[in-house]
Amino acid sequence: MKHPILIKNVNIVNEGQIKIADVFIQNGVIENIGNLSGEITKDAKIIDGAGKYLFPGIIDGQVHFREPGLTHKGDLYTESRAAVAGGTTSFIDMPNTVPNVLTTEILDEKFRIASEKSWANYSFFLGVNNDNLDKVLQMNTSQFIGVSDDGLYFTKKGNLLADSPDTMEKLFSKCKSIIAIHSELEKTIEENEEIYMANYGEDVPIACHPLIRSEEGCYQSTKRAIAIAEKHKARLHILHLTTEAETHLFRNDIPLKEKNITTEVSVQNLWFSDKDYQRLGTLIKWNPAIKTDKDRKGLLQALLDDRIDIITTDHAPHTLEEKQKNYFQSMSGAPMVQHSLYIMLELYKQGLISLEKIAEKMCHNVAILYGIEKRGFICEGYFADLALVDLNSPWTVGKENILYKCGWSPLEGQTFQSKVTHTFVNGTLVYENGNFCEFIPGQRLEFN
Repeated sequence: MKHPILIKNVNIVNEGQIKIADVFIQNGVIENIGNLSGEITKDAKIIDGAGKYLFPGIIDGQVHFREPGLTHKGDLYTESRAAVAGGTTSFIDMPNTVPNVLTTEILDEKFRIASEKSWANYSFFLGVNNDNLDKVLQMNTSQFIGVSDDGLYFTKKGNLLADSPDTMEKLFSKCKSIIAIHSELEKTIEENEEIYMANYGEDVPIACHPLIRSEEGCYQSTKRAIAIAEKHKARLHILHLTTEAETHLFRNDIPLKEKNITTEVSVQNLWFSDKDYQRLGTLIKWNPAIKTDKDRKGLLQALLDDRIDIITTDHAPHTLEEKQKNYFQSMSGAPMVQHSLYIMLELYKQGLISLEKIAEKMCHNVAILYGIEKRGFICEGYFADLALVDLNSPWTVGKENILYKCGWSPLEGQTFQSKVTHTFVNGTLVYENGNFCEFIPGQRLEFN
């Protein structure tokens, strides 16, 4: 039995409002919320929440934790540990491990590893590409939280669903789960690569990255995928949107629960723009690419007006050696899961987003979109996945406090004004004021 915990006089950020109350946690769940008497909560560990803000634990809907097969960069233990230090209590991991997660046997093995090693709650996408499509469609796909092609293009060309209308037609007509896709046209990218190689050879400047992986390649891909999904009434989710143009392809006139077509923005696309390539080079090379300041502002506006449904990280650790190569050799992606909430709180400090909207897009909506049961909200009877935040506690990102296995971050030197002081996973206090507490593995996410 877990030790009961009482968080006193805290500002609860939940369901579009902020209210001061006490939160009593017992047996892994939120048992009571209100002005609670000592009799109800006797023997509880008391945490003073006065002046602090309590968020539902962040649910990150897109990470690459690298296990199995790529554990020199990160693994389910190290990256989930970094996650809880930043207030993230649940994650959904992508299929581009080694081997790629293209069978239920490999998927089950990932669940087994996570059940022993993960600090946070977890689920995993099943990978789908042209090689295993027919086998996937013979399965009961409703058993999966989602299927995805994301990252599989690293294995070989032709693995992007968005590049194959025939494959999308087949998958979208039969799949009963969420289909989460990486939306770029490889043909457009390859044509642009040839143009820039003709000018620069192998030494293409990183500043050309958003021109090679261009707005047009993203927009036309997303537009086509949406059209095919609408034709078949498929449940399509476009991963890591990067352009303002694409935001106009999505609806905000119906509630999220009624949407068949959804999308997300990753925190880096709300923080960086193409101006940052000069300073950070290939450290901010992502696919799709970080684009213009106009795109960054357009993505934020679409997030605020509900065309974009959730916030993710696309957390993708690589070693510094793998990142600090020339343009074509440098790996795409960077570690972000420890710092995602900090970025959003800094945008709050800049007056660009409310605390309530942060909770909606990082917690509530992820639970709604993926049908995750009893998480993502601060409600009685829900799992006690919580992040306690001090909004006035400045600190600076540096090597000494980066917890990713790869040991670096594109945010090094950045000062944030807020700090996660406590993180609770299933009612266990796992992180407190810079120190990790009791390790009890997270739970498999249940969904409907």
